[in-house]
Amino acid sequence: MKIAFIVYPRITWLDMIGVFDPITRLRLYKYLPDLSWNICALEQEVSDDFGLTVRPNQVGGSLAEYDAIIVPGGWGTRTLIEDEKFIAWLQTASPESWKISICTGSLLLGKAGFLAGKKATTHFDEYGTLKPFCGEVLEQRVVRDGNVVTAGAVSSSIDLGLYLCRTWASDEADIMIRYKMDYKG
Repeated sequence: MKIAFIVYPRITWLDMIGVFDPITRLRLYKYLPDLSWNICALEQEVSDDFGLTVRPNQVGGSLAEYDAIIVPGGWGTRTLIEDEKFIAWLQTASPESWKISICTGSLLLGKAGFLAGKKATTHFDEYGTLKPFCGEVLEQRVVRDGNVVTAGAVSSSIDLGLYLCRTWASDEADIMIRYKMDYKG
């Protein structure tokens, strides 16, 4: 399995790291030994609102080769939702791939058309913004509808990561990784 973690200016890093940590442990603990990932962006460097900067290892290019794209939230989603180049880039993801978001990352998945007719969630302050992009907004921490999985506000990113461990590997993987993280949620 190959994952694209999508990053962009004004991201909320906890959205990204909360899901990244449990998922990458699937390879560490050999539940998915062939798991690979890239940090993908359209810029050479990406910073949050506080100046924490990350250099992606994949800049631009098609997302079609990935089995999953994961789109974290952040204040940057409010401007990217109108950025035709960014949305077109997301749309290069394969129709069969997993489309996953945390917090307001769902707004970007929605704008790209991936949530049409589907159940989804987002940050509780943005339920109204998400509504035109999906079939139904659910006030839940993690929502799955087919190959689309969305998570609520920032702390739900860890719940999402563990949900994906269980879905992609096993209940045993979820239990072991939860234990190693000392996560009781």
